[in-house]
Amino acid sequence: MALIQPRGKVVLDTCGGLGYFAAWCLEGRAARVLSWEKSADVLWLRSLNPWSPPPDEALSLVHGDVVEGIATLPAGSVDAALHDPPRFGIAGELYSRTFYQELARVLRRKGRLFHYTGNPNALTSGRDVPREVARRLREAGFDVEPSGDGVLAIRR
Repeated sequence: MALIQPRGKVVLDTCGGLGYFAAWCLEGRAARVLSWEKSADVLWLRSLNPWSPPPDEALSLVHGDVVEGIATLPAGSVDAALHDPPRFGIAGELYSRTFYQELARVLRRKGRLFHYTGNPNALTSGRDVPREVARRLREAGFDVEPSGDGVLAIRR
């Protein structure tokens, strides 16, 4: 959370999952968290999980596809974003330059994005997913640097 510095910010949580990123943002005093989750099964698990934050005035939780939902957000309407998508083989559209351009569109100038990538396939195929992600983020209008298990990107 320190990478996106949520205090007082509107944060986009693209793939909400069980809500742990959202919970940390709220604990870090984000002004508002806008969260999308596509899977009804994950939302059901979230409703049972005592550590998943419930939607309220500070947390908007949308059951839907963020690829479609992001188009409804005004340009420059979020200060920071967290992007922890399913693996590339399941949701390749969430790793596309087109989606990254939408992230750049909704982020304010100098807005911070943390994109969790892990390092899948590094041992089995030699593929460097973090490097591929960083290249596409640069093409979409971000300055990027590797950070932990992902990429920190700052909108130009």
